[in-house]
Amino acid sequence: MFWKFDLHTTSHIDTLLEKEDVTLTEVMDEDDVLQECKAQNHKLVDFLLRPQCMEDLVTFITQEPSTDVEEKVKYKYPNISCELLTSDVSQINDRLGEDEKLLMKLYSFLQNEPPLNPLLASFFSKVLSILIGRKPEQIVDFLRKQEDFVDLMIKHIGTSAIMDLLLRMLTCIEPQQLRQDVLNWLNEEKVIQRLVEMIQPSQDEDRHSNASQSLCEIIRLSRDQMFQVQGSSEPDPLLSTLEKQETVEQLLSNIFDKEKNESAIVSVIQILLTLFETRRPAFEGHMECPPGMSHPSFSVNHSILEAVRPRLKDFHQLLLEPPKKNMMKTTWGVLDPPVGNTRLNVVRLVASLLQSNTHSINTELINLNTLGVILDMYFKYIWNNFLHIQVEICTAMILAMPPAPIDIQPDTEAEHVKESILIKHLFQKCQFIQRIIDAWSSNEKEQAEGGRRRGYMGHLTRIANSIVHNCDKGPNGPQIQQLISELPAEDREKWESFISGQLADTNKRNTVDLAFSDYQMQQMTSNFIEQFGFNDEEFADQDDVVDIPFDRISDINFSLNTNESANIALFEARCKEKIQQFEDAGSDEDDIWDEKDVTFAPEAQRRPSSGSTDSEESTDSEEEDVKRDQFEASNPSNDDRMEVDTDCDGWLGTSVASPAASAPSDCGSSKAEEEASSSEHRSITETVINGSMKETVSLTVDAKTETAVFKRFENHLHTKELRFRLMVMRVVPVPLVVLCPSVPLLMLHHIVCLPELITAV
Repeated sequence: MFWKFDLHTTSHIDTLLEKEDVTLTEVMDEDDVLQECKAQNHKLVDFLLRPQCMEDLVTFITQEPSTDVEEKVKYKYPNISCELLTSDVSQINDRLGEDEKLLMKLYSFLQNEPPLNPLLASFFSKVLSILIGRKPEQIVDFLRKQEDFVDLMIKHIGTSAIMDLLLRMLTCIEPQQLRQDVLNWLNEEKVIQRLVEMIQPSQDEDRHSNASQSLCEIIRLSRDQMFQVQGSSEPDPLLSTLEKQETVEQLLSNIFDKEKNESAIVSVIQILLTLFETRRPAFEGHMECPPGMSHPSFSVNHSILEAVRPRLKDFHQLLLEPPKKNMMKTTWGVLDPPVGNTRLNVVRLVASLLQSNTHSINTELINLNTLGVILDMYFKYIWNNFLHIQVEICTAMILAMPPAPIDIQPDTEAEHVKESILIKHLFQKCQFIQRIIDAWSSNEKEQAEGGRRRGYMGHLTRIANSIVHNCDKGPNGPQIQQLISELPAEDREKWESFISGQLADTNKRNTVDLAFSDYQMQQMTSNFIEQFGFNDEEFADQDDVVDIPFDRISDINFSLNTNESANIALFEARCKEKIQQFEDAGSDEDDIWDEKDVTFAPEAQRRPSSGSTDSEESTDSEEEDVKRDQFEASNPSNDDRMEVDTDCDGWLGTSVASPAASAPSDCGSSKAEEEASSSEHRSITETVINGSMKETVSLTVDAKTETAVFKRFENHLHTKELRFRLMVMRVVPVPLVVLCPSVPLLMLHHIVCLPELITAV
């Protein structure tokens, strides 16, 4: 259609470029300059390739705009220049990558003093990154000639765009050999050591964060490359330098041998967590791990663990004395001190160290009682779910991991510990079972007194379930069973009572489906029987007891009282909206949309409704019934029959508010009395098919009292199990959902009525 009607507009750039004195800014002011450039408009590309234009484009992205320029257009030309230079036009890439003068002008941006303009830095980084990808040999050769390149990169590492440029050099260079040469060059320039030096208290937070992120990405990228290129003969020199024991020791020395600085501490922990990362296997069907735990495809470098082990006491001390944090007021209360980012990351580090399952590390953690301190924090900070999930991961791994092998000593063979020293420490020293029971009981007491449920209860439930699971099926099951049996008799009884009572009930509630389960069906049946006093035999298996009457249903009164003005207005509004006739009765003059009074014939004048005995016939007519209006005029030719969907086997849904008062009704009135009722009592009788049985329902609407009353149910219900169904007819446009408070059938999941009638939920 676009081309059919010739709606495209002709670019003014061609006309503009015909001027002899046209300037670059005039061309850049054109709205479609970028589109024309990407479409490789020959006139435009030739114009941009002029030496002066190329130099001006580079100048725009490397020099600060004049302060006199209005702020909203201050970076207009630098932005457009960046887009033109990175528009993937090969002629522009060739000219910029091969002209050393232009490259030097571009490179001069790094020689500015920090901090760099972050927007210009992003333009510079984008242009140079594109050149690295398009012209890797030329750009790498140019950068290696600049002796201060690595120095300047480290100097400006606090600017995120410069950090991105460094990482692009590790990922965008496609030839494998050239990439290896770049890695060797950067390693010779000691880029890893220089980044490590940036993470110390004397530097600012931006340098901490970006240097840490750079080292983390180098680790991940190098390991990814190792897995992708299996036949690579040369190891990654940057990764090897990072995994050296002296490198890790230098990182730890930066944060522990100087003043405490949270930013530096967190940045170093992030690097350690990346070094401890393991990978999941690529095949399916592997054994399920505890939360946060993965199957290692390679072990953590032993030199890293050896560097960390002597510093565990320093990390433990951070849990006891973190960097000073100001008191924090929350909606729950005052936190003095709050958990803080430092302690949270120390707990994450402990979880990673536990995953390595190293005997020397485990022994040191036990000697320091680090797990006991972490559990103290768990129960103290009841609303910090970041902390709770890490503690859950720690306990899950301790319970699920096999015992750690003892460190191999010279001239000895490796042997394995038969029992987990961590589990023994957890159950005996940390009193794991007792603390769970005490916390649970304390929470229930607070809730009984009107308090709130503690924030860690969900995690505590999973921790308790992990104990039960590993006790029965885990690799440490016999040891856990033995430790539980050694508990004092009182604690052991409390635990057994807890797992069979409170924990089991909680699990049952947590595993209930959205649909009604058998347990919910039993509960609702029980509640119904308790309120209405049915005998058990009335709910017996109907295969054995076919003739049990269901007459007590007649004692249930559904009364709708709409004396309140709001309900009256609602009733009238729904009537006006829903009882309009959609048949013009052959008259062209009558407007079917005009509001008219609707009159109802007495029951005797209405055509009797005949329920079909064939369930298939009822089903086939459902589509027609849905389209039929709730009320129809009293026309002898019209079929007033309203079929009811009898496939509603399920119990009727959840509870609703029921402000209406119950009005007495004579549920045993005879059919003759119903036919003798005045026109003010509008009665409709329907026969509902239920398998091979019939069920008659009579609904009477009293216009004076404005109440809707179910008169009686006749015959029997025949079902294999109890499926008590209250069929609300689609015949009365009143909020039938407003039920009597005394009626327990506040279950409306399968109620057979139009959605618009359910107006008072």
